Amino acid sequence: MDDQLQIRDAFNQHAVKLLGQQLWCWGQDILRPEGNWLIEFGFERTEPPADRNEFPSIYSLKLPNERNVLLRGFGVFYSDQSRGSVFWPRYEFRPKYAMDTTLACPPWSNADLPAMNLPSKSQRSSCVALILDLIDWIRRYEVAVVEQLGIEYRRRTLDQWDCGEREVIPAEAMARDWRVLGMVLADNFPGLIKM
Repeated sequence: MDDQLQIRDAFNQHAVKLLGQQLWCWGQDILRPEGNWLIEFGFERTEPPADRNEFPSIYSLKLPNERNVLLRGFGVFYSDQSRGSVFWPRYEFRPKYAMDTTLACPPWSNADLPAMNLPSKSQRSSCVALILDLIDWIRRYEVAVVEQLGIEYRRRTLDQWDCGEREVIPAEAMARDWRVLGMVLADNFPGLIKM
C-alpha cells in the first residue's frame, strides 16, 4: 500500500472512531440525570409518529446563517442554505452531498434522507466546506460541554463508552482531535475522502 493510501486509511479510521464516540456522547447527553443537555443546549426534539415508533427521537438545531445540524444514531446531517447539505454516515468517512437542503420528512432512517451521492468534481469544494463547518461546530459543542458541565462530566460519559473493546479518545482530547481532523482535511483534501 502506498503512503497516500495509508495516510487516507488512518485519517478515515480516526474520523469514524471520533464520530462514533461523539454520537455515543450525544446519546448520553440526552440521558443526563440532571436533564437532557441537548434540549438545554437549544436542540429541538421530534418524536417519531405512531407508525415509526421503533425509531428514537430526532434532534435538530438551527444555527445562524440558515444552517442546521440534525443528529441521528446512524450519522449526522448538516445543511447550509447557500451550499447544500451533507450527510456523514456513522461507520465510514464518505460524506454524501446534495445541493438540496430541504428534508421532505424527518429522517427516521437512511431511506428518509434526500437523494444524496458522493460529490461530483464540481461539488467537492462545497461538500468539504460543509464537512469542515460541521467538524468545527462539533468541536465548539465539545468546548461548550466542558465549559458548562465540566470535564468530569465528559469523563464519566466516556467511562460508560469504554467497554474494553474500543479505543477511547480521552475527554481532554476530544475538542482538540476535532480541530486537528478539520485542519488535516482542509490541508489535504481531496486525497483524504474516498470518492
